[in-house]
Order: sequence, then structure tokens, then C-alpha cells
Amino acid sequence: MEVVDDIVIVGAGIAGLATALGLHRMGLRSLVLESSESLRITGHALATWTNAWKALDALGIGDNIRQQHVQIQGVVYASVATGLTISETSFMGRGKCGDHEIRCVKRKLLIEVLENELPRGTIRFGSKVVSIEERETLKLVYLADGSVLKTKVLIGCDGVNSVVAKWLGLQRPVFAGRSAIRGAAELPEGHGLKPKLFQYFGDGFRSGFAPCDDKTVYWFFAFSPPSHEKDGEHNDPAKMKQFVLSKLHKAPKEVTDVLEKTELDAFISSPLRYRLPWNVLWGHTWKGTVCVAGDAFHPMTPDLGQGGCSALEDAVTLARCLGEALLGEPREEAEYDRIKRGVEKYAKERRWRGCELIATAYVSGVIQQSGWVVRNLLRNNFLAGLMAGMLLKKADFDCGKLYGP
Repeated sequence: MEVVDDIVIVGAGIAGLATALGLHRMGLRSLVLESSESLRITGHALATWTNAWKALDALGIGDNIRQQHVQIQGVVYASVATGLTISETSFMGRGKCGDHEIRCVKRKLLIEVLENELPRGTIRFGSKVVSIEERETLKLVYLADGSVLKTKVLIGCDGVNSVVAKWLGLQRPVFAGRSAIRGAAELPEGHGLKPKLFQYFGDGFRSGFAPCDDKTVYWFFAFSPPSHEKDGEHNDPAKMKQFVLSKLHKAPKEVTDVLEKTELDAFISSPLRYRLPWNVLWGHTWKGTVCVAGDAFHPMTPDLGQGGCSALEDAVTLARCLGEALLGEPREEAEYDRIKRGVEKYAKERRWRGCELIATAYVSGVIQQSGWVVRNLLRNNFLAGLMAGMLLKKADFDCGKLYGP
């Protein structure tokens, strides 16, 4: 007897697991294919803004994660050159979607919470997708181990190098001309930082520090590598550490202490990539009953802290659209046509949001990381407060509930 999975999700990252959980909450079963042999828990932490908490609450895991992370109360912008504070903005106000809520969430914890909420057997590890074939209303998913899965719905949550996005015909993400070094420091004695996001600007670089809890601080350092440097050349942890410290030597001692106490194996360097906004608007982000979500859909630079947040929005929206298609009132319309309509509704609803976030993040990064003297002057004297307001504005968004209003 032929076995057909109703919904197959490629990738067990934030987008993939959140989509599977959203579908589970709707009463729909899915199978998540993960190429690695265990959960991918690298990446240290991610900013979760108000829109992410709306999505996490819709998935039913918001309170579990809240209680393990401090709330970020504001952002402080400072110049490394002068050591002076440029601007400070509170995050404790209220927007159109309710109170602002920002926390720096440990990625490992979020991934584990998502996994624990899923039925046993939802994730199939060691399942690397190598190709996809369309056969009438079904999709055939070929795996590296030689097995073949058949599914009614295929969702690509497999990141910037997505196999599903490639099959759809989406153009590959492009290099933003910048790279980022990231890390997290575990300080058993406590870090002593206030519950704020601290950002430091220098000549052609930007760095940020945010506490996750009383003992953990996540940090990043974004810079423009020299044109002669090979992509990803910064891969020696000891050299990364010295490089970042050399640029931030005028930062407050509590900040440099965090860097000094970050273990070498916690340093991660990667080039920043994004999908061109018009590819999201007019590219093939869905076809029939196949679509993409998260970084496979709209990879963006990290300048708004919205990569993981928008992936959670995708998950809730997609689960709701598929739920409406598969669990709604019985209709004469064929199941394939209902699924196709649900997938199309999701993709069209999310493309404008994705395009807006990609473009805003890119422009924001260019302004904040500029090495041009005039632009630095404008940023330091006029734009810092506006950028803080923009962070809140883009996060003031509600993707809605799984079960309707």
C-alpha cells in the first residue's frame, strides 16, 4: 500500500519546528526532515521582539520561554570613538498591538521547547533532501539514503541554501558586503549588566550586547571585511577574539569583560546574506502545494533582529492557512485545490511583510555600520533615536491566532 505523508517540512530549525507545532495545535500531523543526526542548537541567541511573542503565544509556548529570560527595557547607543552615549530609548511603552516586549532568547532553549511540544516521531533525523520531483498532485522527496517520500504538501524551512527554494526557482541569497562575529558568555558569578540592549558604533563596524538572563550575555560584532579578504576568512576563534577586542577597546569595562570571558568555542563568524526584496515580491515563493518559510523564504541581514521573529510569524500564518484549507467546512472543491489555495494565501500574505523587513534591515545596517564621516555625524547626532523607534515600529505586528480571532 502506498504511504503518503500529508505534510512534509524540510529543516528542523526555528521555522520548521514552529510550523510543525502550529500544525499540531491545529490538529494536523506533519513530518519534519532534518539532515543532521540531532537538533541543530548552534547560534547562541536571538532577539525576540513583540511580534515574536505574539507568535509564541499563539503556539502556546510564550510563558514557558518568558520565565527563563529577562525583559530588555531599552536600548543604549554609544560611540566607541568617544566613549559617550549617543542616545537612549525605552522599550517599556505600548504600541498598536499592545505592550512592547523584547527579550534575548537562547536558541538552544527555544529549539528544545519546540521539540518537546511535538508528538514523538515528528522529526526524522539524518534525512538530507537531495532532490524533489512533482508527480501529478504529489511531491516525491528523494533523500541521500536512497529513500523516497511522497507528500501532499512540501514546506521548505531549510535556510539560505534551501533545496526547496532552489526547486521553486528562487534566486540564491546575495552577499551583503558585511560579516558578523557572534558569541555568548556564560558568567556563573553574574554579568552585572542592566537589562538593556547596548549598541556601540565605530568606523565601519557595529556591535551589540544583550543579557539573556542573569548569567548569560549574547553579543555580536558586524563589520565590512576588506575586499581582498576571502569570504569567511575570519574563522580562527583566537584571531576573532583579538580582532573584536581591538575594535572595542574603548568600550566600558563590563562590556570588554564579557568578550574576555567568552570561551573560544563560542565564537562564530559568518557572512551576511539576504534575498533581494523584488525576488520575494515577484519570485516563485510557492508553486502548487509547495512553499518556503523563514530564511528559505526571506533571509535578511540581522540589523532589525527580525530573522527569527519573522520565521515565527511565517509558522503561525502557514499553519492557520493550511488548517483553514484542510479542516474547514466540507466543500465540493478537491483537496489538492484547497491546499493549493491555502499555500497561495500564505505566500501572498507574507511576501509584503518579508520584502519590507529585508529592505529596512539592509538600509538600517548600511546607516548604522557606515564608515563615511558625514553619515557617521548624522547617525550619531540625529538618527540613533529614530533607529530605535524603527526597531519598535517593525516589531509592532501581530500575525494573528491559529484558531482565528
